[in-house]
Amino acid sequence: MRIHTGFEITYDCPEPVPMLLMVSVHPSRRGDLETPDWVQTDPMVHVTQYLDGFGNICSRVLAPAGRFRVSSDFIVTDEGRVDDYAPDAEQIPVEQLPNEVIVYLLGSRYCETDRLSNLAWSLFGATRPGWTRVQAIVDYVHDRIRFGYEHARPTKSAYEAHEEGLGVCRDYAHLAVALCRCMNIPARYCTGYLGDIGVPVVGVMDFSAWFEVFLGGRWYVFDARNNKPRIGRVLIARGRDATDVPIANTFGQAFLADFKVISDELPVAA
Repeated sequence: MRIHTGFEITYDCPEPVPMLLMVSVHPSRRGDLETPDWVQTDPMVHVTQYLDGFGNICSRVLAPAGRFRVSSDFIVTDEGRVDDYAPDAEQIPVEQLPNEVIVYLLGSRYCETDRLSNLAWSLFGATRPGWTRVQAIVDYVHDRIRFGYEHARPTKSAYEAHEEGLGVCRDYAHLAVALCRCMNIPARYCTGYLGDIGVPVVGVMDFSAWFEVFLGGRWYVFDARNNKPRIGRVLIARGRDATDVPIANTFGQAFLADFKVISDELPVAA
C-alpha cells in the first residue's frame, strides 16, 4: 500500500531559539520512501541532521523570532501486513540477553520500575513468561487507562498514569513498557505515524506511540492503547521513553500555535 504522510507544526517564537526535531522517518524505513521526507521550514533556515545514540534521525535548526513553521509531506510504501503475532515467542532469561538490550530493562525518566515492581509481580508473576505475559500486561494497561486528549500532560509518568487511570497513547506505552521491564522483559518506546487504515476513523490524527518487546531473540510491536493488530505503522524513532524521542526539543521559548498530522492510504500506483 501507499501512505500519504506528513505533518505541519507552527510555533510563535519571541526570540530566536535553537530546536532539535525528531520528525524524519526512521532509517529502517528509508528504503520505503516513495518521495523524500525533507524537513521544510518557513521561513527557510538551515537544517542539519545526525543520528543519535539510538539510531534515530535528529534535525537541528535555529528558529528565528516570530512565526516559524516546520513541515514535511511525503509518500511511503508499506507491505500492508498487520503487526506480527507470535504467541510462542519465549522470554529470554536476563543472564542470556544480548548486551545491547539490557538498557531496555532499566528504569527511565517516565518509566519508574522501582515504583511499579511490586505491583507488576503481584499482577503478572503467575502468568506464563513470554508473549502471554506481555499480552496480559497490554490487556491490563488497555483496561486501566481511559483515553482522552484532555488528559495529556508532558510530565506524566507511568506511575502517575496508573494511579490516575487517564492518559493518551504515550501514557499507555510508558505504563506497558515499565511493567514489562519490571517483569524482566526488555521494552522500548516507539513513536511514529499510525493512520486509521483498516479501522474506523477515530478523532483527530496525531503522532502515535506504541512499544516493542524483545522476545525469542527479536523485537515485536505491541500497542496498549489500541490493543489490536494494526497496519500502516511508519516508525520515526525508538528510545527508552518519550525523553529520548520528543518530536521537538526547544532550547528557549517557543509557543505551539498549530499542529497537523496526516497518514492516509492512497491508491496503488499504476
